[in-house]
Amino acid sequence: VQLQASGGGLVQAGDSLRLSCAASGLIFSRYSMGWFRQAPGKEREFVATITRRGSRIYYGDSVKGRFTISRDNAKNTVYLQMNSLKPEDTAVYYCAADPTPGPSSSDYVSDPGAYDYWGQGTQVTVSS
Repeated sequence: VQLQASGGGLVQAGDSLRLSCAASGLIFSRYSMGWFRQAPGKEREFVATITRRGSRIYYGDSVKGRFTISRDNAKNTVYLQMNSLKPEDTAVYYCAADPTPGPSSSDYVSDPGAYDYWGQGTQVTVSS
């Protein structure tokens, strides 16, 4: 299984970025897909998750209203559209895959332990 995240970069506060995560080696439509981030010296933080068919979406409190997660099962790809970026969004962003079927609680999807597979991460740096 490979999850290849891309799209990170250096931007200014208020700018937008779109991250992509291309999956291979798994049946993509059978996995909920999530994004997490980790800043230096901090714990991994939940950003967003989208269920298998996109019927349910969850966001971390710090990104609600600014970030949008989506997926294209035909392309085996999950996206994270990030708008109104802030310096505190600076982190390495990771995509992850969770095979658990059925609806899940927000506590469950925000737990990194729920995810079986992880990508290598892409750096997002937001300057003030």
